[in-house]
Amino acid sequence: MSVIESTIVELGFYLPEPFRGKPFALTSRSGSLLFTSGAGSTTKGKLGADLSIQQGYAAAREAGLQLLANTKADIGDLDRIVRIVSARCLVNSDPLFIEQPAVANGFTEFMLQVFGDSAGAHTRTTMGVASLPEGIAIEIDMIVEVAT
Repeated sequence: MSVIESTIVELGFYLPEPFRGKPFALTSRSGSLLFTSGAGSTTKGKLGADLSIQQGYAAAREAGLQLLANTKADIGDLDRIVRIVSARCLVNSDPLFIEQPAVANGFTEFMLQVFGDSAGAHTRTTMGVASLPEGIAIEIDMIVEVAT
């Protein structure tokens, strides 16, 4: 088990099976950068109507775990991740809900716990959206730098 996977387990989590998306690729590389397709959580509903910030936070962490599983399927070993470069978080939101950053912190703070302050720190864009596929609470994509 890699150091990163051991850290995930020590935090009380595990990697799910990688998503088997078709007809699109889950990841795409350009040089040392790996771009992921969006990954969501199993949590469904709108933040501010059906779900609390805490539930959204947990959903964002779950999406992060799915992204790491999808990334591992491509690169083989999560220890090859040099750093999380950037993330885009789409939050399924009630029109009056304005706490999308607090929800997305579930992803960001998890990456900081797993990769540390240096490799886990990333830029981030967070948006509230009217709906997401299958009514999921959050969808996140990320860009990571991978050791070649």
